[in-house]
Amino acid sequence: MTRPIVALLWAAMSFLPAQAGVIATEVNYRAGATLLKGYVAYDDAFAGKRPGVLVVHEWWGHNAYARQRARQLAQMGYVALAVDMYGEGRQALHPEDAQKFSSEIARNLPLGEARFKAALELLRRHPLALPDKIAAIGYCFGGGVVLHMARIGTDLQGVVSFHGSLATSQPARPGAVKARILVAHGGADPFVTPAQITGFIQEMNQAGADYTIIVYGGAQHSFTNPAADEYGTRFNLPLKYNRAADLASWRAMAAFLEDVFR
Repeated sequence: MTRPIVALLWAAMSFLPAQAGVIATEVNYRAGATLLKGYVAYDDAFAGKRPGVLVVHEWWGHNAYARQRARQLAQMGYVALAVDMYGEGRQALHPEDAQKFSSEIARNLPLGEARFKAALELLRRHPLALPDKIAAIGYCFGGGVVLHMARIGTDLQGVVSFHGSLATSQPARPGAVKARILVAHGGADPFVTPAQITGFIQEMNQAGADYTIIVYGGAQHSFTNPAADEYGTRFNLPLKYNRAADLASWRAMAAFLEDVFR
């Protein structure tokens, strides 16, 4: 397995414009020879060290949406790192590119694990982060990533998957899952079948995991992303923003994080 190499350049990072009170910073780090481009956000209205949250992007790559979620987490009192799973900050402009980039990780799980762990190590070493209180959230592709990291026993307090894939080629072993798990699923998501939901429940039960699944009736895939309608129309994909499900799932995540970090 590739061993993550983290470049810690906090002192040299340049500050970027962001919402009032939120300090947002671009940061470069590495997993092996691959340059990864992340985005760190925290709110200087909060004093002292605080829990950290990793944000794993949709299959479109590390884009403005992932950064927006990092800033929102910062406003809640966390230090958040929007990670780069594709390398070089690559973003997909077409579903074919998104499929290519995400498949690279799906076919090489150790590669994805190394890139995730490099981001985890980076966040743990942030001057404001409590290194023993780290969680991860992910969207779509990113939801599958954080669930995989929970399955293999990564030392996280919790993971939250928003409209993420539930199927896996590497199910969790009994006793392996350390993180508490929250799954926010759209009831009308055609990319996740009822059989996959049943299989996930059985897998988690057999693993002895602490997990919760919330199904938002009528919500389609990518229901948290306001840009989903545009993507769906442009590329003829079953994507649809659902404001009610978006707000409800964010509230559920907020309560979940508060509980796991207590």
